[in-house]
Amino acid sequence: MRRLTSAAWLLAVVFVSNSVSAAEPVVIDLWPGTTPGDVGIKGAETSRIHPSPLVGPTKLITNVTKPTLTIYPAPKDKNTGTAMIICPGGGYWDLYWELEGEEVAAWLNANGMTGIILKYRCPRRPGDVKGEPPLGPQLDAQRAVRIVRSRAEEWGIDPKRIGLVGFSAGGHLALATATNFAKSLYEPVDAIDKVSSRPDFAVLCYSGYLKAKGKDEISSQIQIPPDTPPVFLAHASDDTESYGGSNAENSAFMYVALKRAGIPTELHIYATGDHDFGVRQNEKLPSSWTRLCIKWLQSRKLLRDLGDASK
Repeated sequence: MRRLTSAAWLLAVVFVSNSVSAAEPVVIDLWPGTTPGDVGIKGAETSRIHPSPLVGPTKLITNVTKPTLTIYPAPKDKNTGTAMIICPGGGYWDLYWELEGEEVAAWLNANGMTGIILKYRCPRRPGDVKGEPPLGPQLDAQRAVRIVRSRAEEWGIDPKRIGLVGFSAGGHLALATATNFAKSLYEPVDAIDKVSSRPDFAVLCYSGYLKAKGKDEISSQIQIPPDTPPVFLAHASDDTESYGGSNAENSAFMYVALKRAGIPTELHIYATGDHDFGVRQNEKLPSSWTRLCIKWLQSRKLLRDLGDASK
């Protein structure tokens, strides 16, 4: 694996610095009391700087027992009304909070969208099936969609333009939420749980846990209902990440399954780019996925052009 060059790192820093919204983020608890379906984990929530060989030092968070939403409102002068709930990756062990959270929120703000980082429970809990996605984060993501939709007017969001964007394991979480909304995964805790948990679209980057192990098909845990929202997938063909077997076949077979189910979907697999490319603009091929995603959202009427004064 390769380290990010100094020039590429500088470009990434400039991109994020120039894109951050002037508004301070708002942090709210996901659950009003105890976290449903959680047996807990020993130790307090911690963060550390991870010396990633692919992207350089980046912040990770783990031991999350109190899930939250961190809301970065779109700048008022160019708010499109579209919002994305951001699901960082980390193999369901950690959350890549900076690379796949804060930097993504900055990109969304720069394009007139509200970015909302989901701090979902991690690491895996005792009793979780080894090698399979844990259920707990799916409860958190389902609740997150409901909260955002219930407070859409307050946050300047169109309740019909709420999507998820996920990376690596977070990509699986986004897809699981986009396909598993017909039934609540937890008992209602307040009036918010009467609100729909169906997102209006999902964006998946270098996702894992989508493909069945040893089979050329999607995981048996994933069912695709006919009202699944539109899905955008991006991956690199030389992805070497081991968590969840995050190779490009995950996105390829997911695309085929969605297409056959009649779900609007778009797939981009780059020849090179490996894993953890996030939204950084550099010399790597996958840096174009963000622009393609914007065009895709606009083509689906899920994001208005900033030059269009109409809503």
